[in-house]
Amino acid sequence: MNPVVKGFFDPETWTVTYVVYEKPGSSCIIIDSVLAYDPKSGRTHTKPADEVIEFVRRNELKTEWILETHAHADHVTAAPYLKSHLGGKIAIGDHISVVQGVFKGIFHLEPGFPVNGSQFDQLLKDNQEIRFGNLSMKALFVPGHTPACMAYQVGDAIFVGDTMFMPDVGTARCDFPGGDAHTLYQSMKKILSFPLQTRLFMCHDYPPNGRPVNFETTVAEERKSNIHMHDGISEEQFIEMRTTRDATLEMPVLILPAIQINIRAGELPPKEANGISYLKIPVNAL
Repeated sequence: MNPVVKGFFDPETWTVTYVVYEKPGSSCIIIDSVLAYDPKSGRTHTKPADEVIEFVRRNELKTEWILETHAHADHVTAAPYLKSHLGGKIAIGDHISVVQGVFKGIFHLEPGFPVNGSQFDQLLKDNQEIRFGNLSMKALFVPGHTPACMAYQVGDAIFVGDTMFMPDVGTARCDFPGGDAHTLYQSMKKILSFPLQTRLFMCHDYPPNGRPVNFETTVAEERKSNIHMHDGISEEQFIEMRTTRDATLEMPVLILPAIQINIRAGELPPKEANGISYLKIPVNAL
């Protein structure tokens, strides 16, 4: 059974949150939510998440799962906020423990911070399936951008996370800790081996040349036109391109706050004696 997909684009972070469901009144899953974060003031607000909540309630959907494709470096997840209003379980790929281990060291997190993924309600394994109503989601392990990335397949739709973007944008960077261009190439080949008509939903869109925002394409379109990964591009060519390009990219604006929060399943660090949570800025560490 193929799902209905509703995307919510956040122009501040170029991120798309998805609500995936069968029909009004059915169960749903939410993928890659956004909590707005102002890096200048350190304040958060919930407008992007509130739009999702309003849609879910208006369509009388029952939220079963709140899914993360990976620990994002470009936005803060709203998963705990959504769970508090809509219910559901927060899940991520089971390799998140690798990412937690790396960043616990980089941020010198509190000794009691566990690096086993226990902050999430469930850790998903490659090819694991979960049901929500009459629909079923399969988790697909697609590392490369990070060592813990997952894509999610529901019927004829795959939510690809940060493995790739729209054909005129290309593919994800691989220079974050644990990223690897060889591994990303294999992950994209895995996704692009699905039937040509398979719908692919991007986690982000960065429209070039003033084109309108778009975040849905197909396997056929990616294989034909992706500027980094169309048919005929060898692994060696891809690795050379990706390595050269990544060396020119700046760090995402929100990487330092986002990673610290997202590896905690969206929770803030423990409050200190004055009742305030603090995020760390490692100097000359990345």
